[in-house]
Amino acid sequence: QVQVVESGGGLVSAGGSLRLSCAASGGTFRTFHIGWFRQAPGKEREFVAAISWSGGSTYYADSVKGRFTISRDTAKNTVYLQMNSLKAEDTAVYYCAAAALGTWYPQNPTRYNGWGQGTQVTVSS
Repeated sequence: QVQVVESGGGLVSAGGSLRLSCAASGGTFRTFHIGWFRQAPGKEREFVAAISWSGGSTYYADSVKGRFTISRDTAKNTVYLQMNSLKAEDTAVYYCAAAALGTWYPQNPTRYNGWGQGTQVTVSS
């Protein structure tokens, strides 16, 4: 089981950008699908974006399509979430998670078994 570590969160004004990073700790991402989820206070954890192990397939929540981009750099063992045109409603703790190869439902958090501690993203309006 690979461990993951998120970074890159912070405070940004509405309309601004942030890039989150998800790095593998103690292993490699090479054979794992990676997903980003977020959880706002008082709300359930929700799917944001996911990328297949090869990078050939990406998935996005409707709320972030056209604004967020997920990518992976195999050489750096890192997955990125580029977030542009941020809105106040994007404020949340963002988590990345790893899913082993096999049957994979990108939007289902129960299909991931390696979660990070999260990074806070705050968008001021």
